Amino acid sequence: MKRIVLLALVLFTMITSYAQEKPNIVLLFVDDYGWSDIGYRNASFETPNLDQLKKESLDFQRAYIPTPTCSPSRLSLLTGKEAVRLQMVRHIALDPKNPEAKYAMWKTDPVQMPSLNYLPLEETTYAEKIKEYGYYNHFIGKWHLGHEGRYPVDQGFDSEFGTTNAGHPKSYYYPFFKKNEDPKNVLKNFKEGDYLTDELTDNAVDFIKGYNKENPFMLTFWYYSVHGPSIGRKDLLKKYQERGIEGKYADHHAMVEAMDESVGRVKKALEDKGIADNTVIIVLSDQGGAYANDPLRGGKKGGDTLAEGGARVPFMIKYPGITKANTESFVPVQSIDVFPTVVEIASGKKYKNKEIQGVSLMPLLKGKEIKKRNLFGFRSYEDQYTSIVNGDWKMIKYHSGKYQLYNVKTDQSESHDLVGTGLKIEKKLKRDLAKWEKKAVPAFGPDQLKEK
Repeated sequence: MKRIVLLALVLFTMITSYAQEKPNIVLLFVDDYGWSDIGYRNASFETPNLDQLKKESLDFQRAYIPTPTCSPSRLSLLTGKEAVRLQMVRHIALDPKNPEAKYAMWKTDPVQMPSLNYLPLEETTYAEKIKEYGYYNHFIGKWHLGHEGRYPVDQGFDSEFGTTNAGHPKSYYYPFFKKNEDPKNVLKNFKEGDYLTDELTDNAVDFIKGYNKENPFMLTFWYYSVHGPSIGRKDLLKKYQERGIEGKYADHHAMVEAMDESVGRVKKALEDKGIADNTVIIVLSDQGGAYANDPLRGGKKGGDTLAEGGARVPFMIKYPGITKANTESFVPVQSIDVFPTVVEIASGKKYKNKEIQGVSLMPLLKGKEIKKRNLFGFRSYEDQYTSIVNGDWKMIKYHSGKYQLYNVKTDQSESHDLVGTGLKIEKKLKRDLAKWEKKAVPAFGPDQLKEK
């Protein structure tokens, strides 16, 4: 009997030790954070913590979102799938009179394509997958993938904080949300003058500080910021106004700095806990910025979102002992790659799954290469609706029949359209795009919607 007990203790010690050796993971997902809205690219912004993280990380200079808009970008990040394949091509637009409606329409969509109103519960998220490897998952902030019953805790997360039905707050100062957007009043324990980004960060810091489980954890922090309404924290707003930055763009600067402070506080909490050297930090944005994205063309709005300014986002990964500090990658990658990368980090094994379109970035993190591939983009709001990236080349397609072709290595502002100049790559990209569209884009219109 004593031998059995001793053997059990040895096995428990081995399992516990193995669990502790696995790295913790912190994913910071910022809303509407433009590629240019960071200090080391644009001195107008003060982001000392992100600038420092860049020096400690592998910085992906050409990271894209498959469907650059709120809800689809979240679906892709969680599942490793192109959102269009699940019929989510726009942000969720819940009907208060029919919250269970499966699809929603968009009046100005030229093809009137229905868009899925929630992430199906049967889809496997990275939280559900890494739980198989002993991870505890905590979620903070914006969800925008469904209402109650379809929240993070229903999709593999063990706990959540600050999640509402809203895609954005009514104000970043308390009270933060409309009653119908936060029916459970999950952020009720706050007072006038409290700033949303700071309060969510408090929870992240408290989670790290108080975490006492044997299992490794993944902290998923999806900011509401820097999505509008642009309401900067008053102390920071005053600073930018005094510098001569006008209107809501001054608020935007203040919001970016408040978010940067949050990143710094999360990093400090990891250091104070003594686990910074065993924690992977991932930072990226869900789509391009709503303001100036120079030198990139386009942005969140204006019918040019598949251009670099709308689809290309900040993205960096710090993996102590794996990534080389202060390095850059110019290999085109997408947010769908986060899922298999996180699973490989959690399992220690290469993740293979033909059901997802993302690939693990672990080879790039180790300074190696990944296989060259096509990356696709899709939205269904305007005439512009799909794109393909292949190495240095990018093509954008419009419902009206127009194509645009750019070499984004030599022309990152996409100002010199090369369609019709006799390049062989034009034929290849048109052919590859048509083949992908036939396979990935559902033949699904208003008539089918009625049947659903």
